[in-house]
Amino acid sequence: MIQLTNAMEIFKVLPRTNCRDCRVPTCLAFAAAVFKGDHNLGDCPHVDREALEAFSVQNSDSRTLEREEEQALVQLRRKIGGVDLASSAERLGASFSGDKLAIKLLGKDFHVDSIGNITSDCHVHGWVTVPLLNYVISCSGKPLSGNWAPMRELKTGATWAPLFGQRCEKPLRRVADVHTDLFEQMVHIFSAKRAPNAFNSDIAVILHPLPRIPMLICYWKPDGGMESSLNVFFDDTAEENLVIDSLYRLAAGLVIMFEKIAITHGR
Repeated sequence: MIQLTNAMEIFKVLPRTNCRDCRVPTCLAFAAAVFKGDHNLGDCPHVDREALEAFSVQNSDSRTLEREEEQALVQLRRKIGGVDLASSAERLGASFSGDKLAIKLLGKDFHVDSIGNITSDCHVHGWVTVPLLNYVISCSGKPLSGNWAPMRELKTGATWAPLFGQRCEKPLRRVADVHTDLFEQMVHIFSAKRAPNAFNSDIAVILHPLPRIPMLICYWKPDGGMESSLNVFFDDTAEENLVIDSLYRLAAGLVIMFEKIAITHGR
């Protein structure tokens, strides 16, 4: 059984509908309450039963989701101060100008300065900040191998694979099932490219959430009474260029964005 050791991990297991059936105003507040020990994960009547069997919660009475995020950002920004941004541009697959790194995230420029501030013409989502700063700090610059691997086959990915399947691949498959045409359009909005015949899938696209962190999304449509299927693959060098928790966070954030676009499209 995998332990959920912070409120963010708990939050990602929840349906995130803010239905209040647990008598807590939001799913985020419920996750914090579970983390503090005020509620049990099973108090959410809509949490996936498989999640209850797969995960346990390591509670804390003192930390909250907001505090943990703030502490993580403070530590990362301190480390950024020790990084020579100008000489790091090549390592990161980025450019440097005006004392800032410009890093492509889904085809859009995000700028990082010497104290860890992130700016962009796009909205800087919370799921972007920690992975982007971790990328600047920890990316080795190792060239891509071109070999695709599922999360479970990455060096330390096995322990993350159940959560990744639950919070990334499963909801993304639902988007593809309901909005197959939109799914193809969305990925191309984000500077994706087609990957013909990848694993013999019906739809295969490659996204670049970060320059040295490509993601391959393969979707198989329902066929002959068989359910649809969707898998996400990473270049097998992924952990050389981004720590595993940020790799997960980046993918999970991308899926949330896809879900929101699908909801808007449905209206």
